[in-house]
Amino acid sequence: MRVASALVVLLALCGCSTLPHDGPSARSVPRDAERGAARYALVDLDYAATQAIAAHPPKALAGLADQSSTAPLDLIAEGDILSVSVFEAGGGGLFPRPAEATMGDSSQTLPRLVVDRGGALMIPFAGQVRVAGLTPEQAADAIREALRGRAVDPQVTLSIVDSRANAVAVIGEVRSAGHFPLSPHDDRLLDALASAGGPTKASADLTVAVVRGGHYAEIPLSALMTDPAQNIRLAPGDQVRILDRPRKYSTFGAFGRAAQTSIDDDTLTLAGAISRAGGLDTNAADGAAVLVFRFERPEVAVALGVTAPAAAKGVPIVYRLNFLKPESLFVANNFDIHTDDLLYVPRSDITELRKFFDLVNSVTQIGYNVRVTSTIP
Repeated sequence: MRVASALVVLLALCGCSTLPHDGPSARSVPRDAERGAARYALVDLDYAATQAIAAHPPKALAGLADQSSTAPLDLIAEGDILSVSVFEAGGGGLFPRPAEATMGDSSQTLPRLVVDRGGALMIPFAGQVRVAGLTPEQAADAIREALRGRAVDPQVTLSIVDSRANAVAVIGEVRSAGHFPLSPHDDRLLDALASAGGPTKASADLTVAVVRGGHYAEIPLSALMTDPAQNIRLAPGDQVRILDRPRKYSTFGAFGRAAQTSIDDDTLTLAGAISRAGGLDTNAADGAAVLVFRFERPEVAVALGVTAPAAAKGVPIVYRLNFLKPESLFVANNFDIHTDDLLYVPRSDITELRKFFDLVNSVTQIGYNVRVTSTIP
């Protein structure tokens, strides 16, 4: 009995901190944020906060619109394969008239030529002619000038047969990955995706990423399909990556169940996410502290007045919603859940106290059993 009493006293001294938990308490999250012990900011979620977030939508692919997307698509580059034809007035020139022709101008279509590393072509009777950085019309003029005085009034036509420099690479979850040339009519992102045969999976599970030089931007394919502003003009050398990145969020704590759930719709609100999780556990949840852990975009953090430093994924913010207030239902229906959000509801103090007394009762029961059995002869 003395041992059991000592255990009860020890439990009382230690308090509820000795009990098992499935996450932080409702008091520890704001306490650590206020003390600066945690590298995150706590934002009380209200209608004004949801409006500030909505006022700063992600720039996504539209942010690349001014990054070299107006570059010409027909400039000759190293490695391009060209077709060159030379026409001369009358006969007796450098390039003989075809055998089947008996009169008229002479012409010669040269074997397909590759632009060398110096950006030049080897043209018979003219030598090295630099064409890199020129349009086909400008390159034809340069060859004609190189032949002037050698050929009889030469006229030159030139076309690009194949050019990796004026193409985009499309890889990932598409039916036919590869390099696709850009046409002068300003090919856009969806044009390149169509050239690659389209995606192989549902748009809700795919993300479109565009790499342009040192810039990178991405957007869910479903958002690209509905927002014309994101269908940007592509630039030569762009990489288009179709990534399999299912959108999911996680729920922990005093929900109907803990789970990782897919975001199947184009958008999902906090109210919808709570509903999919089975709602709050009415026997255990602290409804005054519905928490959403998120790495937020820096521009949104600034709009919310958050000064916490940004991590690699963004600014760590914990949004707190008092679900006991009637207006919180409107707020929850105006707050969209993002990929990788973590929803957590701590257990109420009374639940922790009940767990403590359950533990005390179990210990005292053990002491009682020990005392009873010790009296048995």
